[in-house]
Amino acid sequence: MRSLTNLKHPPLFSLSSHTGNHVVLATQENCRIELFVLADDIIRVLVLPDGETHGPRTWSIAPGTDDVPLEGRDRRDMSGFPPPPFTLSSDAGHVVIETACIRLTVALDGGFCAWDVLHDSAWHRVMNDRKTQAYNFGWWDERVYHYIERRKDEMYVGLGERAGSLNRADQSYEMRNIDAMGYSARTTDPLYKHIPFYVTWQPESATGFGLFYDTLADCRFDMGRELDNYHGHYRHFVAEHGDLDYYFIASAGTPLHAVRRFTWLTGRPAWMPKWGLGYSGSTMSYTDAPDAQQRMGEFIERCSEHDVLCDSFHLSSGYTSIGPKRYVFNWNHEKFPDIDGFVRGYLEHGVRLCANIKPCLLQDHPAFDEVARAGLLIASSDGDPAWVQFWDEVGAYLDFTNPATIDWWKARVKDSLLKHGIAATWNDNNEFEIWSPDAIAQGFGQPYPAREAKVLQTQLMMRASHDAQREYTPDRRPFLVSRSGGVGMQRYVQTWSGDNYTSWETLRFNLKMGLGLAMSGVSNSGHDIGGFSGPAPGPELFVRWVAFGIFLPRFSIHSWNDDGTVNEPWMHPEVTQQVADLIKLRYRLIPYLYESLWQSHSAYEPILRPMFAEFPHDPRCLADGDDMMLGSSMLVAPVVDAGQSTRDVYLPTGARWASYWSGEVFEGGQTVTLPAPFEQPVTLLREGSVIPLNIAEQHFGRPAEERAFIALPHAGAGIAHGGCVEDDGESEAWRTGAQGRWDVTITSDVSTLRISIVREGWVQQPQQEVRLLVPKDDTRAAVCIDGALVADHTADGWRCLTIAIAH
Repeated sequence: MRSLTNLKHPPLFSLSSHTGNHVVLATQENCRIELFVLADDIIRVLVLPDGETHGPRTWSIAPGTDDVPLEGRDRRDMSGFPPPPFTLSSDAGHVVIETACIRLTVALDGGFCAWDVLHDSAWHRVMNDRKTQAYNFGWWDERVYHYIERRKDEMYVGLGERAGSLNRADQSYEMRNIDAMGYSARTTDPLYKHIPFYVTWQPESATGFGLFYDTLADCRFDMGRELDNYHGHYRHFVAEHGDLDYYFIASAGTPLHAVRRFTWLTGRPAWMPKWGLGYSGSTMSYTDAPDAQQRMGEFIERCSEHDVLCDSFHLSSGYTSIGPKRYVFNWNHEKFPDIDGFVRGYLEHGVRLCANIKPCLLQDHPAFDEVARAGLLIASSDGDPAWVQFWDEVGAYLDFTNPATIDWWKARVKDSLLKHGIAATWNDNNEFEIWSPDAIAQGFGQPYPAREAKVLQTQLMMRASHDAQREYTPDRRPFLVSRSGGVGMQRYVQTWSGDNYTSWETLRFNLKMGLGLAMSGVSNSGHDIGGFSGPAPGPELFVRWVAFGIFLPRFSIHSWNDDGTVNEPWMHPEVTQQVADLIKLRYRLIPYLYESLWQSHSAYEPILRPMFAEFPHDPRCLADGDDMMLGSSMLVAPVVDAGQSTRDVYLPTGARWASYWSGEVFEGGQTVTLPAPFEQPVTLLREGSVIPLNIAEQHFGRPAEERAFIALPHAGAGIAHGGCVEDDGESEAWRTGAQGRWDVTITSDVSTLRISIVREGWVQQPQQEVRLLVPKDDTRAAVCIDGALVADHTADGWRCLTIAIAH
């Protein structure tokens, strides 16, 4: 137990030591504040009330790398942080650290921190610790506290997937991962993920910062909901145990900088196979049926019948059943009499299978006794399994802080799934709901109460699944998904927002939930299209949900409807053609999504972006609306209300915008009303953008590629630019040079479009010609710098320039 100092007054610090980029302040009572200057724009603060660390190693910090050691990273490990230049000064009352971006002033009386960010050659005060009891120096209990002054004009965005508005101001949130089946996307809290990071944005000065609290503990954020007259306006963070260990990330000019740097800090997002961006079928019903293999075959037949493009199918846990219950890694051979033939039949149609796996063994699991004897389960202090309530039955969680458990898990993934041709793993029900203080995790040789780091078990489970796939097929990129997760999950998985409830309200607030997750470093995400739990969606809600979902990195239609029906593309015959057309639109846009995924991997760019984050200087973009940016080039405005045939869209100032469907160009800074038929979701291109497309005619089971580009050149002088990455979409050959790029540049003036289309490096299917679409009303002369213009005609509102590629 921590020995608290029980100080009646804030402690008085002095500068104790300064070694390299590590500065220590200490008191006679042995309180310590350690400051780590990690980059021009990142400073870490570690507050130790009794001078000792109490938290475990970190699995979150992986600056610019793919991973951390399996047993975690020592919290004093400074690798990956080249010391930046900074100045340190002190007087009788303060210590000041100044980098090129941050000025941190620490009051020696109490250790209160004040933070300034440099923007436009001026320092802006962006954060102050609360002057009354900012930290817990023995005031209350053994929990960890941080209180900060609050400004009324601030916006707070992030904290992973949270219900409600995108701006977290005036709300409170709990991070305690649970299986929130049928949650309300407007009100339910807590949910599935544990990401204690958020961005504060101050519109008036166009400055802000990110705060990341490096903790595995259950914790709570109050963003101004609580009021206490003794302390003024404040917000605060409380963790159940550990240390106050936080990272301040300066973000001047744009809130996106803090997101990029936080993503860099916590690890490079996985470069996943292109097929992971395709439509993924999924439902509980097929594998729960006694004739599951036949039902699964009918899905392929219906895709072919309706020409619904599909790249993967999520195999729900019914394939593991014995009677009514589910047993991980157990194949039900009555439901699936020919596993290899079943998998092969899917692969012959180009559809990969992603099998559901769960980290809890029911007490009557066929392997339970063997696993328990081997010590692979989280156990009580008396050595018995630490029993928990799980699906259908009492069971016990596997302990992924035991290397032997990881080896067992990887072997089962390989032997039960991968050897049959299963392409990927679906890591599900992995919230590790452990509440007993008597449940003990092995902790890589340093046992600890398992409830103190539940999210670590989640992270290590997905990592073990990832490593199993990499070991089994080292020449292929792993693809896996996980429902739960924490900081750094982007290194391994694609994710989704869990078991949402079917309603128009969910459609609206899932959009905000995905944006909050992207602003928390996790961009490769989506939602269960049509809703997972509750009533079956009606035709209008279903098609509107599809029209939104096709723009998300993860696109899966998944359900467990109350009436036993299944959400499928053909569930409502009156809109089946529109749904099939929307899915084809998705595949037309995959080159842009794939490039966005590459920019996330290589440059830490968020794929989904709130309007205010992309346009921080436009006051009208600060409103909590229902629009979003897909990358920096495409504005998506889904219909989220019933009975609408048009959509009002505010177009941010400072750029022109072109309708994807009509080619009509609009000036920014105004609201326009656009037609919104089911099969034509409102989509606009930003001036200066060039977006890659796949314009090949595609049919189920017969993929095809033909690259084209759509662009909105500047009206006068300016440069429009875009392009896309090209590789085989699945292998690891890109690491050794088997990757190329298209780069398109349109340099314009009042009379001419000077076009450069360059194809560099590896190309899987060389094209001799490529089409470039610009708005039909742009009649300026087209001059090709690389290649030659061979055709120029107008169709569907766009001017189509066909250009022969120079070699």
